[in-house]
Amino acid sequence: MCTAFLVLDDGRTFEGKSWGAQGRTFGEAVFQTGMTGYQETLTDPSYHKQVVIMTAPHIGNTGFNSHDNESEKIWVSGFVVRNPSQLVSNWRSENDLESELVSQNIVGLQGIDTRALTRHLRDRGAMRVGIFSGLDLTREEMVIEVRKSSQMSGSFLVADVSTDSPYVVAAKGDKKFVVAALDLGIKSATPRALSERGVEVHVLPFNTSAEDIIALNPDGVFISNGPGDPATMIDVIEVVRQILAKAIPIFGICFGHQILGRALGFETYKLAFGHRGINQPVIDKSTGKVEITSHNHGFALAAPTDSEFTTVFGRGEVTHVCLNDGVVEGLRLIDQPAFSVQYHPEAAAGPHDAAYLFDRFVDLMSKKVSK
Repeated sequence: MCTAFLVLDDGRTFEGKSWGAQGRTFGEAVFQTGMTGYQETLTDPSYHKQVVIMTAPHIGNTGFNSHDNESEKIWVSGFVVRNPSQLVSNWRSENDLESELVSQNIVGLQGIDTRALTRHLRDRGAMRVGIFSGLDLTREEMVIEVRKSSQMSGSFLVADVSTDSPYVVAAKGDKKFVVAALDLGIKSATPRALSERGVEVHVLPFNTSAEDIIALNPDGVFISNGPGDPATMIDVIEVVRQILAKAIPIFGICFGHQILGRALGFETYKLAFGHRGINQPVIDKSTGKVEITSHNHGFALAAPTDSEFTTVFGRGEVTHVCLNDGVVEGLRLIDQPAFSVQYHPEAAAGPHDAAYLFDRFVDLMSKKVSK
């Protein structure tokens, strides 16, 4: 263990101790407010090119296991905690967290005041950051390196995280429907949630054409979560428009929500510090019910929340809104079988208030098939 530094692109520096691999790493500094689910966070492809700061002070007590991974590897660029657990105590653990970080060459930092860092990011907004350990660099040299690194706005990252070739997740029990899932950084919990509802899921690379999707004769199309700036997803947005023109049921989450919104003609914008955690309150406007939901997004959709809107695909409405800041969290088309939410209904490791949205997708496909 050696001295390590976290350096923000506004020049603020935090001194701590190395944790995980040593070296240097860069990304967007973001804070995650969940008290559980650190393994799911680490292996979520949506965190690609992000340095994650955990606001919960004690991380690592349940170790690491292969079952809870949301993808084949850790995707975060760096990991920052206050107090890593010195003891692993869980019967499912296969490795301790730091050893896993080392084995996957993830540079981390421990022992800093993560509350002060989080407050700084809330005041100044998410920004570029670097972690440096085991290196002989001055503060000025570290700041210069951070400012030379890439920004999240304008980043096209989906090609890094999407599957190279299609694969199928079989339905559990009787197969009721076939869904084509565009993999923009899909989490393993999502096809699993559909599979449990009798859906055979064909997970497809991000650059799959509309013609190839339609050739599968799917009952529905799912647009997954993923990293990067939704404004860069021009080709995928056009594919979604072509699917909408065929009136095939569509369900999008997170990045997929933003892409569906852009396909309908709305803009997206960068949030000051984003929503990342498993405790975000969202209200369903149709029922007044408040759901506690899992989020991971730094961009949001600009759509009217006070009235219906009209698109080339018919009428639509915003269905869900974040109670913290009024951000659009869900929308649906009234004249077409398409809807989306900004949060994660599969919610591994929780909460599960929004799991009903998978049932809503199944209902949409049922209505389409019965016509």
